Amino acid sequence: MVQSEVYLLNVYRYIEFNPVRAGMVKDPSDYGFSSYQINALSKVSDLCTPHDEYLTLGDTQNERQHNYRQLFEQELDSKLIDNIRKTTNRGMAIGNEAFIMQIKRLTGYNMTSKNRGRPKGWRKEKFN
Repeated sequence: MVQSEVYLLNVYRYIEFNPVRAGMVKDPSDYGFSSYQINALSKVSDLCTPHDEYLTLGDTQNERQHNYRQLFEQELDSKLIDNIRKTTNRGMAIGNEAFIMQIKRLTGYNMTSKNRGRPKGWRKEKFN
């Protein structure tokens, strides 16, 4: 789950920069198996429907594509990349604290990261 208005376009950038980070291509436009060519370069596909957040990038398709390409002029911050990886690998939601709490209330599922293993000192607490 992704909080659209805050994180969606960053998640798009993360996904569409993956082939570049992996050294498969030099530019997202060179990779044919992502939505970059659709969102940035006018490739036609029946498989993709523009998200409302993408539509806010401009009033016309040309404006949206131009603004979408501009998003890719800089790579994502390494902390954001780590956050997206961590939340994805652990099946957690991506968003601000209010969004995470809302998801927890709706689903009953804890969407925050916890340290692995038992808490430090758990034996002392158990036997004292």
